[in-house]
Amino acid sequence: MLILALIASAGGKLLRLNLQMQVMRTVGVPENLVPYLAVIELVGAGGLVVGFAVPALGIAAAIGVVLYFVGAVASHLRVGDWSLTSSGGMLVLSIAALTLSTLTA
Repeated sequence: MLILALIASAGGKLLRLNLQMQVMRTVGVPENLVPYLAVIELVGAGGLVVGFAVPALGIAAAIGVVLYFVGAVASHLRVGDWSLTSSGGMLVLSIAALTLSTLTA
């Protein structure tokens, strides 16, 4: 589920969908950095996929994704934006993926 959510989120950023770009502006992300955030999400998704075959890489990817979304939530809170449905939900999913990765390694 997290892998698909990461791919969808990255796709929205790469396509510069209005809703995602509005969120990026709200939290103060410069438009030229948005593609890099999408690449980070895609790398995280890829790492999670590889983690099925190489558990240590999956755990590393899950840690990276957790840290990414801790940063996303912090970015929202920094500007007083309490609408954490998307970034907060992704953080919860990434913590779940990390937990499952460590339990099954």
